[in-house]
Amino acid sequence: MPDFDDFKIRLKIAKDKNKNDSEIKDNAENASFMGNAFKLGTELVSAVLVGTIIGFILDSWFDTKPWLILLFFFLGSIAGIMNIIRAAKRMQQKD
Repeated sequence: MPDFDDFKIRLKIAKDKNKNDSEIKDNAENASFMGNAFKLGTELVSAVLVGTIIGFILDSWFDTKPWLILLFFFLGSIAGIMNIIRAAKRMQQKD
């Protein structure tokens, strides 16, 4: 009977190792998802911010407030949305 007890011990060790590996994989997938979500949000906000700053600077130079700020705000928004769409497509192709 020592063979059966040895088998039970090895089986328990293998199950514990498998459980730990799956937990690590789940944590990595969650971290990857959060990283991708943060990346998409940052891309949108940065594009809008850069567009608005460019509009503000050009409005200061040409004294056309608030028209260029509004124009570049919307251009930045469109650019940000396009960046998000491109990045999401790349993420889908990876999976």
